[in-house]
Amino acid sequence: MDHVFSFRRFGYAVGALVVVLGAGAVGYHAALDDESWLQSVYRSVVTVSLTGLDSVPRNDSSRLLTIGLVLAGITIFAYIGSLVVEAIARGVLGDVWAERRRRKAIEALQDHYIICGFGRVGRRVADEFRHEDAPFVVLDFSAEAKERAAEVGALFIEGNGTDDDDLHAVGVERARGLIAASDDDADNLYITLSARAQNDSLLIVARASTEEAAKKLQRAGANRIVQPYQAAGRTMANLLLRPQVTAFVDVVTTAAGEDLRFEEIEVTAESGRGGKTIGELDIRRRTGALIVALRKRDGSFDTTPNPDAVLDVGDILIAAGTEEELRALERIFAPQEAVAP
Repeated sequence: MDHVFSFRRFGYAVGALVVVLGAGAVGYHAALDDESWLQSVYRSVVTVSLTGLDSVPRNDSSRLLTIGLVLAGITIFAYIGSLVVEAIARGVLGDVWAERRRRKAIEALQDHYIICGFGRVGRRVADEFRHEDAPFVVLDFSAEAKERAAEVGALFIEGNGTDDDDLHAVGVERARGLIAASDDDADNLYITLSARAQNDSLLIVARASTEEAAKKLQRAGANRIVQPYQAAGRTMANLLLRPQVTAFVDVVTTAAGEDLRFEEIEVTAESGRGGKTIGELDIRRRTGALIVALRKRDGSFDTTPNPDAVLDVGDILIAAGTEEELRALERIFAPQEAVAP
């Protein structure tokens, strides 16, 4: 037996009610020659809705029709009443409203992130996003993933990242980035292909278990590939060979790090900082943050930028500092307010 409330059954009941009302109107119009169609419809509605009789039927055929309509009305309204009670008892109405609110919240997202796959990797990504107050939505089909997302209050769509309609439901066209974190390399490959087809500028980070899978994901359109087993092996080795370096990198690359963090900041035309040097902006003195690298527009890196390094529009600063220092640096490169003439 299906224990999920069915709106289809409710629709059938309403359809039956309409049919009975129509049959009653036709019957009264045929049995009572002097009544108009409007009067016949009115008499049918009054009878079926059990609100009373407009007048005593004048012949046997109309009386029999009235009896039939009353019995049909009792049956239909009793059935509809049981469905409503069932819906309330099971919390369906609350679930429907919650689902509508969730859908509206997702539709309002802009420049957000999508996590496809809410296993151990996906949940860790979500933790980082929450700490950074980055808007994100989870796309997964498992009941466990849905339960986990509800526990942390994450926006969730039940579906599969390999399905174009499900990707559309999480706003892939408006998203800034997507994480393909499924345990299955084939799923991540299809997710990447589908997402790239719907959004050319989307930043896609995909998980791969093998080198061969990583190559295929890159060809499919993934911007970055993460191989958890390879990364874990490298980290474990470095914890023995370079424990302090590894500890430092872990601190500055974790969103929850309190003492020191890395941040990347783009030099935009709106900031008015293009064409200036690091020394001219006096970044170190004004913010306390340290510029540790500079990514140029052509993709090359200057890993030891000096104060004479010129910042061009489109360059990306890699900075290290505390939360407060990095926020001060962001304010320097924020869009400048227009000055009234």
